[in-house]
Amino acid sequence: MATRTLLLLDGTGLFYRSFFAIKGLSAHGGQPTNAVFGFIRALHQMEELWKPTHLAVAWDGGSPEERLALLPEYKAQRAPMPDALKVQYEPIREYLDCAGVPLIRLDRQEADDVLATLAHWAEREGSDVLIASSDKDLCQLVTDRTGIIATGKDAPRVGPEGVFEMTGVHPHQVVEWLALTGDTADNIPGVAGLGPKTAAKLLGQFGSLAAMWERMDEIESGRLREKLLAGRALVEKNLALVRLRDDLDCVPGWSALEFKPELPGRLRSFYERMEFHSLVKNFDQPELF
Repeated sequence: MATRTLLLLDGTGLFYRSFFAIKGLSAHGGQPTNAVFGFIRALHQMEELWKPTHLAVAWDGGSPEERLALLPEYKAQRAPMPDALKVQYEPIREYLDCAGVPLIRLDRQEADDVLATLAHWAEREGSDVLIASSDKDLCQLVTDRTGIIATGKDAPRVGPEGVFEMTGVHPHQVVEWLALTGDTADNIPGVAGLGPKTAAKLLGQFGSLAAMWERMDEIESGRLREKLLAGRALVEKNLALVRLRDDLDCVPGWSALEFKPELPGRLRSFYERMEFHSLVKNFDQPELF
């Protein structure tokens, strides 16, 4: 059997990026369509470039209770979704339904945890995995079989070496690296005065947090030792915040995830209603073979 390739999309992230990347696109009735069009175009580009055999879109369903219990301010700094973006969610759902692409959203569960669950399941099943996202949290999922890609025509696949180039740590160290540095995107504070380069250097020297705590006397800077010791409880809490869950009940099975090339019918009607004329034209082009 040929190797399966499962393409997993961080749908919420792509939705936001498409909204801010494309300005002023709307249907004649005034319905904003920029996020929907950008989402579809990016998905088409990834399908053409990576030729996935299976596909799914993960969507944020809210912050989990266990993370909020550890940090009530978790993601609290994020602004509400703009109204012009909010009204485009249902059209995105309709498009994915018409295209036969599973959209997986669990109440009070984050898209990253859905992606982690699906990626680890697919790897255990012997599949290659591509995760389309710009979220550095997902670097903890990277292996020889699971890579991260950005959206776009020339997006490279980031494997273990690429994660090291970006962060200074290996994928299995990303959770501990984030625990030290915190994550401003999620409103998670890190050790005061400790930057990502110093955190990466520490993990490179000791290999793990456990070894670092045991061998603190090997850290030459007394000031750095003080910072780490003062922030140890915070780091331990952060480990539970940044480590992704991979045990959610969200795996639909291979048949439901199978890639289905777009066909006329419901999709054409959807494109016409959204006034995506360039996408309608794709159905009118004759097949050469």
